[in-house]
Amino acid sequence: MGAQLAIFFSYIFIFAVALMIVAIGGMFSERSGIVNIGLEGTMVFGGFFGLLTLTGLYSIGLHPALIVMLTILVAIIAGAAYSLLLATVAIHLNADQTLIGTAMNLLATATVVVLAKRISPYATDTIEFLKDAFIIPLGKFDINIFLFLGIIILIVSWFALFKTRFGLRLRACGENPQSAASAGINVFKFRYIGVIISGALAGLGALAYIIPSSSSWNASSGVAGFGFLALAVLIFGAWKPVRIAGAALFFSFFMALSFCYFDLFYALFGVELSKNVGVTSELFKMIPYILSLVLLAFTSRKSRAPKAEGQPYERGQR
Repeated sequence: MGAQLAIFFSYIFIFAVALMIVAIGGMFSERSGIVNIGLEGTMVFGGFFGLLTLTGLYSIGLHPALIVMLTILVAIIAGAAYSLLLATVAIHLNADQTLIGTAMNLLATATVVVLAKRISPYATDTIEFLKDAFIIPLGKFDINIFLFLGIIILIVSWFALFKTRFGLRLRACGENPQSAASAGINVFKFRYIGVIISGALAGLGALAYIIPSSSSWNASSGVAGFGFLALAVLIFGAWKPVRIAGAALFFSFFMALSFCYFDLFYALFGVELSKNVGVTSELFKMIPYILSLVLLAFTSRKSRAPKAEGQPYERGQR
C-alpha cells in the first residue's frame, strides 16, 4: 500500500506544480488587465518547442544540466513569444481578448501538429523524449526539478506582486488604468510585461505537465484542457499566488486519481475498479473539470477579479 500511496502523491505534486505555474502566469496577465484565455494554446506552443529542444540536445550528447537549462529556456521563450500575439492585438488594436485567446488555442494546436508531422521521419505527430536529466534522486525518492522551480516561482510571484513597486504598478493597471496613467505609469508597458510573463510561465508549465508524467507527447492531443483548468484554478485562487497553490493541490488530487485509481482503491479498500464495472481513467479525468464548473458556479459571485480586467485602455480616456 505504501508504494501505491507514494505514486499517488507524486502525481498530485506533478499536476499541482504545473497547474500552479500556469495559473500564476495567467494571474500576472489578468492583474495587468488582460484576460488570457489563450493559456492552453501557449502551453502547447511552448511545450512543443521545449520538447524539440530536449530531443535534439539528447541526440548530440550534451551535458544533462545544459539540457535542462536550454530546454526550459526555449519553452519559456517560445511561450513568451506566442503570448505577444495576444498582447499586440489586445493592447494596440483593442480587440476582444476572449476571441483572441480562443483563436490562439486553435492556431497553436493546428500549427504544432503540422510542424510535428513535417519534422518526424515517420510523419507522425508524436514526440518521444528522455526525462532522466529532469529527475533528482533524494534517498529513496526521485524528485523532478519542476517541484523546486514551482516553489521558487510561488515565493517570487507573491513577493513581486505584493511587496515591490513593480507589483503595485501592475495591479494598478488592472484596477484603474486611467488613474495609473495619471500617476505616470506606462499602462501599455506593464500590460505587455504581464502578458509576456504569463506566456513564459505557460511554456514552463507545459514542460512541468508533460515531462514528469510521460515519455512521449502527442501534438494533436495538446495538453488536454490543462490550460483551461489552470484558468479555473486562477479564479478559484482569487488571483493570489498562495491561494492559487492551494486550489492547484485540490484539483490535482482528482487528476492524480485518473492515473492510479485501480491500484490505489484495491490497496486501500480491496475493491477492483475496472472497465468491467464501468470505471475508466476518463471517468476520473472528468472530475476536476466538473468540480471547476460546480465550484465556480457557487463562488464566482464572491470572487473579485481586477476591475479593469478585459477592458481596453486608450490614452486620454476617462
